[in-house]
Amino acid sequence: MTDPMTDPMTDPMTVSAPVLPTTGRLRPLSLADVRITGGFWGRGQDVNARATLGHCLRWMGREGWLDNFRAAAGGRIARDRRGREFADSEAYKLLEAAAWERARPGGVPPADAAGVAALVAAAQEPDGYLGTAFGRAGQAPRYSDLEWGHELYCAGHLIQAGVAQARSGGGPLVGVARRLADHVCDTFGADAPGPGLCGHPEIEPALVELARETGEQRYLDQAALFLDRRGHGALRRAEFGAGYFQDDVPLRAATVFRGHAVRALYLAAGAVDVAVETGDDELLAAVVRQWEATVARRTYLTGGMGSHHLDESFGEDFQLPPDRSYCETCAGVASVMLAWRLLLATGQPRFADLAERTLFNVVAASPAEDGRSFFYTNTLHRRGRSTVPDPEAASPRAASGLRAPWFAVSCCPTNVARLLASLGGYLATTDETGVQLHQYADAELTAALPDGRRLRLRVATGYPVDGTVSVQVTEAPGGPVTLSLRVPEWARAGAVLTAPDGAGRPVAPGVAAVTREFRPGDEVRLALPMAPRWVAPDPRIDAVRGTLAVERGPLVLCAESVDLPPGHEVDALRVDPRVPPADENGRVVVRAELAGAADLAWPYPPHQGPDAPRAPAEDGFRAVLVPYHSWANRGPSTMRVWLPARDPDRGGTRCVSGTEEGTAEGDAARS
Repeated sequence: MTDPMTDPMTDPMTVSAPVLPTTGRLRPLSLADVRITGGFWGRGQDVNARATLGHCLRWMGREGWLDNFRAAAGGRIARDRRGREFADSEAYKLLEAAAWERARPGGVPPADAAGVAALVAAAQEPDGYLGTAFGRAGQAPRYSDLEWGHELYCAGHLIQAGVAQARSGGGPLVGVARRLADHVCDTFGADAPGPGLCGHPEIEPALVELARETGEQRYLDQAALFLDRRGHGALRRAEFGAGYFQDDVPLRAATVFRGHAVRALYLAAGAVDVAVETGDDELLAAVVRQWEATVARRTYLTGGMGSHHLDESFGEDFQLPPDRSYCETCAGVASVMLAWRLLLATGQPRFADLAERTLFNVVAASPAEDGRSFFYTNTLHRRGRSTVPDPEAASPRAASGLRAPWFAVSCCPTNVARLLASLGGYLATTDETGVQLHQYADAELTAALPDGRRLRLRVATGYPVDGTVSVQVTEAPGGPVTLSLRVPEWARAGAVLTAPDGAGRPVAPGVAAVTREFRPGDEVRLALPMAPRWVAPDPRIDAVRGTLAVERGPLVLCAESVDLPPGHEVDALRVDPRVPPADENGRVVVRAELAGAADLAWPYPPHQGPDAPRAPAEDGFRAVLVPYHSWANRGPSTMRVWLPARDPDRGGTRCVSGTEEGTAEGDAARS
């Protein structure tokens, strides 16, 4: 481990990555050894660097959040402070993003990031405390509102920014982070009075990462202590109950993620970090158990998590209404971070499967194509057309009809920015046998194997539009090595792996591997089936019973009103499940009709039999579906992911819980 009080880049062995466990099944690659060269994620990283980072910094300056640090250093913070109590954390996340941008090959961090870091450092108090919302003259005392004050949450994000600077060339936050962590340990150690934990988890993974970077045991011990304190009702009860803070059940005894979704996922990430570093298999198993239950019963098709708007929380099992889906972007980012940690700890590809789903359908959906407006929440069904947000005003955070340039609570844009800047660190890993590819993008990778050998690869792919992933060896290590490629869970039939000798073989979801002595120029090719496919919901999800969705590769698709005949909205759409979705010249289409409907004085008429007259539907047509992540880039529209099936009394197909039954046509559709 390196000492963050020095410049780590003087050590050529420094690894720049957001998560660096000292043990585990897999080892991450350094950002410096992964260059995303183009394609879907190359464009995403380019837009993030060229537009999003500067956009966020300008808005934080405009809203006065950066001036808070000047005011704190200048003794006028009680009079001049602006923004919510956690506004400091947005500057920290952007500084973390800037550090990862500096670490990635070809990355260009915003020029004013260094000045912002200096502002933050100047606001630190002599005992290490750093925060602009509490503790100075005219403000509430430090840590007087642990439930809602977010002081330790903000400290966690500052520490993560410091670790990022330590792993990407140094900077003023390196020492700031360590002094702040020492202050946290001194204040909240084993003898701390009161509840001794924060209402919003985040400090826990930050302290573990700082312990990994410095070798300082007390940081790891403090993170473990915060975890052990939670779940005993120590925090003052909120109107949403102790479960909102995950303070209702001890972490090891919980069976599912519950409460505020972002809090729950950050807490789980910290628990995995502690479990890995301490060898606590029981704690790791508890998080895996909770993740499994949450994915099976409390996760949307997109990978989004959180169905309650009022408290931004998970709902009960199978409570997943599409038109009230909250699916906060920050929860998507946190889910990816958790899945990555679980993948590193266990090596199981199912965690990379969920990360892929969430990256393409939640994280990628948040920023607009130009990287200067964002979704805070990610609905799966928009019933009415939204008004265009004021480009000069911060928007309410829950608005999800169109992306907004900024929010009064703007945690999501900065969270997306730091994930995209560090995305190269989530693509591949190594172990004693070789190299594993988990996410697919045009990229060049250098993998240092544990025995000192080196394998260089060039990945070329049109993913997620095209299903062919070509991996070419550009430098071989000598001697046998295993190259593993993840076969996504959705690729249940038709995936083929072709080895350098030209022999192809079908592969099932999981891991497909080639072991051999590679030579420069050798190519391994994975071909994934990309035909669009119907997806049916679990019948226990009441809100979408009788509907179907369409996926193509890792992408969830949706219908958007701009693709319908003029004058129609998506709620009139009915799809024919007997006709498979088709790919027509790069466009996915489904056979559909627009159902007629007449307004009634009372919307609950008596049930009528199948022979009763009905409002006629318009003639069937090919309805175009688009990737969910791209919706709302063409102006105000209505949208839906889950599409009602044709009226069974008109088309002979009875759709019950997303499956056809009861007619010959239904049997044919199933075959």
